[in-house]
Amino acid sequence: MSSGVLIILIAVVVIVVVAVALGVLVARRGRGLRSRFGPEYDRTVAQHHGDVKAAEKDLDERVRRYGDLKVEAPSAEDRRRYAAEWARIQEEFVDSPTRAVADAEALLGRLAQERGFPAGSSEEQLAALSVHHPHHLDSYRRIRGVAQGADGRRSSTEELRETLVQAHEFFAVLSGERRGDKAGRLGARGGRHASHTDTQHSDIARGSQS
Repeated sequence: MSSGVLIILIAVVVIVVVAVALGVLVARRGRGLRSRFGPEYDRTVAQHHGDVKAAEKDLDERVRRYGDLKVEAPSAEDRRRYAAEWARIQEEFVDSPTRAVADAEALLGRLAQERGFPAGSSEEQLAALSVHHPHHLDSYRRIRGVAQGADGRRSSTEELRETLVQAHEFFAVLSGERRGDKAGRLGARGGRHASHTDTQHSDIARGSQS
């Protein structure tokens, strides 16, 4: 075998090895992003019309921009204040479900900003939250859509109740009432408080049916 042919064969082998290595790295990166972002990964792929490469580039950019964002932990006094505001909203629901949902959406936006996330109703805020709270972001998007009338129709009382109950999980994590793990499950900081919250949601359910 001539030296020229040997050099060509070695070059081909090197190219194949490099291609395989890059493929493995890309696959691992994709699995890492899917694990980190959960449902937000699939949503982003759909948003990019199935273009996985574009979606992962989008998610990578979010991590680069917001991964090191300094998120302030709420003090015990802040947690009590937030809990009191949410309790007032739950009581308000019985007489004015639409207003209660709007107030809850505003509270979540304000709470996120106070924790250190970008302000208000901006897409930037959603992008930052998706990096730190991807497993709870759907409930925030839903209550924003309902509160702002994004679908152009009037929601039923039952839909408003479900929206508020789901949004409470995100509120609980943001306010420090509960801690969200990587799988998106919730762990209560205090059993008694969690039980009280469940009781309040039961009261909303009964009130919406009366």
